[in-house]
Amino acid sequence: MTLHVVRADAVEPQRWQNGGGLTRELLAWPDRGGSSGDWALRISVADIGADGPFSVFAGVERWFAVLEGAGVRLALPDGERSVKAGDAPLHFRGEAAPPCTLLAGPTRDLNLMIRRDAGRGAMQRARAGEAFAPHARLRALFTADACTLRIDGADALQLPAFALAWADGGTGAWRIEPAAGQPPRAWWLHFEPRPA
Repeated sequence: MTLHVVRADAVEPQRWQNGGGLTRELLAWPDRGGSSGDWALRISVADIGADGPFSVFAGVERWFAVLEGAGVRLALPDGERSVKAGDAPLHFRGEAAPPCTLLAGPTRDLNLMIRRDAGRGAMQRARAGEAFAPHARLRALFTADACTLRIDGADALQLPAFALAWADGGTGAWRIEPAAGQPPRAWWLHFEPRPA
């Protein structure tokens, strides 16, 4: 298993598909030589500075979590939902492209997108000490605070704030530990491709 680490501040921000915000693409998997939009799974960090709709992503399942800022209100087909820092990730369909209203100023947010026809996955909050061992080909950790990632209880990796660690393949349990006392704000992500 090869572990990859991507720092958000090392990724050049790009305008949203609809021009309403900025995004830093941390991972588009699999890498098919840079073909825009040709991915099964995408993980990104977005900066939302103004009210406006999300981009349309047809055929995509999305998970959304607020990293910094007061939060947002999203007008989804089944009703409005507020998402604040500390809330569980919100799951919705990419076709919804919900109008977004900032609750009290800009936010920074974590996004997971998975093409429905490519496979299944999810995003969830990570808790210090709890094991993460999904039966999935790809697993990842995004942390908004510096922390230590332990793999199978032995290998340890010191991660800086706003970093993504991910691996394609491998087994065993992953755990996180605080770097400086406070529990880190962190999220587990995983993906299992559909059988060919």
